[in-house]
Amino acid sequence: MPKKILTGKVIRNKTDKTITVLIERKYQHPLYNKIIKSRKKYHAHDENNKFNVGDIVSIEETKPISKIKKFKVIEVLKWSKSKQNYL
Repeated sequence: MPKKILTGKVIRNKTDKTITVLIERKYQHPLYNKIIKSRKKYHAHDENNKFNVGDIVSIEETKPISKIKKFKVIEVLKWSKSKQNYL
């Protein structure tokens, strides 16, 4: 079975080696045909604490790292504005 790969925005990076990523998706209701927005938060492993709030990242499903972490960051798609000033 392939691993899940999700893309979302970092909304929290306070904890050590962990970031919280908000995943938003849209789908159509099967009966009413209305477009519904769905949001879910995932905790992902960030080994070097290099991601900040506002970064757009891609996360991949892994074996459980801790009680709440089952994803790890594989790449950053877009840095936040604060990070671009330092690069």
